[in-house]
Amino acid sequence: MEKQILDYVLVPVGLVVMVAYHLWLLRQIIRRPATTVLGINSINRRMWVRAMMEDTSKNGVLAVQTLRNNIMASTLLASTAIMLSSVIAVLMSGGHRPIGEVYGDNSKLGFSIKFFSIMVCFLGAFLLNVQSIRYYSHASMLINVPSNIHRRSKMGSKDCVTTAEEYVWMTVNRGSYFWSLGLRAFYLSFPLFLWIFGPIPMFVCCVLLVFLLYFLDVTFHFGSVFSANSLHEEEDGLVNV
Repeated sequence: MEKQILDYVLVPVGLVVMVAYHLWLLRQIIRRPATTVLGINSINRRMWVRAMMEDTSKNGVLAVQTLRNNIMASTLLASTAIMLSSVIAVLMSGGHRPIGEVYGDNSKLGFSIKFFSIMVCFLGAFLLNVQSIRYYSHASMLINVPSNIHRRSKMGSKDCVTTAEEYVWMTVNRGSYFWSLGLRAFYLSFPLFLWIFGPIPMFVCCVLLVFLLYFLDVTFHFGSVFSANSLHEEEDGLVNV
């Protein structure tokens, strides 16, 4: 019973640390996008879409090839995720063998919960990467629409006017966000996998992963690529989306 208490304490604490970090990161992306890698990438994607749509006859092939590379990356992650989910399902159906001395729950039910958590994580990664492929596929066609075409729609009593450039930018952004979420699901699988060997490795992995992700997600030197006014304008556009 004393060993099972470690699972009841360390595992929830490790997951809370991961969730708290990502809630903080989401707050930074919304309020201060220029301080995060995801926010800066979103700003640069807007400029890229604008540059590609200024002359579709000249940049159309380059834009489609770039989006195709992103589709291939999402396809690779989606294929890997569904393959690993199948492997975990086979392991669950074939039973388990205790792994030596594990400081935690070593029962059959405990191992089933651990394997099921890993499988759900990979299934989530698969679905997120499929959505990324969906948005990138739409963007590969929309990127060749001339930037002076407007999409008008009627919403209640107000006219909502969205330029083709902004719509394509939002589509590419959504594809990138889904790809990032799918990659996060792969990151989450590491502590869940170490949970098989006990709650202590799982908790340590969660803490180390948060420190690693912090240095990968936060940037302290944006440089002088954009002026202050242009950066403020792009940040306002990012928050409105």
